Amino acid sequence: MRKTIVRCAACAPALLAAALLAAPLARAEMTEIKVAQQYGIGYLPLILMEEQKLIEKYARAGGIPDLKVGWAKFAGGNVMNDALLSNSLQFASGGVGPFVTLWARTRGNLDVKAVAAIDSMPLFLNTRNPAVKTIKDFTERDRIALPAVKISIQAITLQMAAEKAFGEGQQGKLDPLTVTLSHPDAQVALLSGQSEITAHFGSPPFQYQQLRNPAVHTVLSSYDVLGGPATFNVVWTSSKFRADNPRIYEAFAKALDDAIGQIHADKKAAAEAYLRISRDKDTVQDILAMLNDPAIVFTTTPQNVTKYVDFMFKTGAIKVKPDSWKDLFFPNAHGLPGS
Repeated sequence: MRKTIVRCAACAPALLAAALLAAPLARAEMTEIKVAQQYGIGYLPLILMEEQKLIEKYARAGGIPDLKVGWAKFAGGNVMNDALLSNSLQFASGGVGPFVTLWARTRGNLDVKAVAAIDSMPLFLNTRNPAVKTIKDFTERDRIALPAVKISIQAITLQMAAEKAFGEGQQGKLDPLTVTLSHPDAQVALLSGQSEITAHFGSPPFQYQQLRNPAVHTVLSSYDVLGGPATFNVVWTSSKFRADNPRIYEAFAKALDDAIGQIHADKKAAAEAYLRISRDKDTVQDILAMLNDPAIVFTTTPQNVTKYVDFMFKTGAIKVKPDSWKDLFFPNAHGLPGS
């Protein structure tokens, strides 16, 4: 018996070393991330997060003291998706269309999902062509600018409207008229009257600024097409990034909640911040009027997302359909009254 005890005592250091080698090493979280945003007041929470370094603030509180956060501006969600897939971007933000496209594309591998919604707001299809009263009036002489042909939320909404106007299977009837342009560039082209661009399916504040020109009028609103308020923007990342960087992910989610809370608490200050950071030439009064519009709501709760998903699945834009909106979002959003 004594001999056995001595032998076990002698091998204890070796066993301990083997156990330590077998134990999984704690993976350090990233020290630098990049976040993408686009143009317009739909990205106001992210604009505040950038200026106030809110992600860094909550990362420090979570035990990551030196996180560096870079920000990039993109014209459309298609380019952001490519950046996310190449790991040169960690958080993408944009319309439901490009997000759902990547969600379906990455099932079973990167498993991209949404962190949260950012806002619900109507999107207007404006035109300077006086002959266009409905989308049926567009001809081959018209060109409709939007952030990304076929996959942007504006493009998907236009397809939904086309199917209603022209009939089942005709969702792509207006696609040949669409042109990819950033909202600022599309606005310049539309208002110049010297461009091939005769219409712009935009977003706030651009759509409201355009309507101050008496030559411009609205053809349709996304809320008309969807039958009510619907999510405009969401923010998304990969399941792998979330699993490898749980504290950074949590810091981002808390920063987004903080920024949205600030907008609700003081819309005038939010309007001033938007103009200061975006360098938009609009007035505080005009931006504040948009923020006070009851149709414009900053919220992490998704609204009518499944209407877009159902349409995209029906038309073959995506090959897999979620059982619920919760399948599209990470668990931190599951307690919200989404749709």
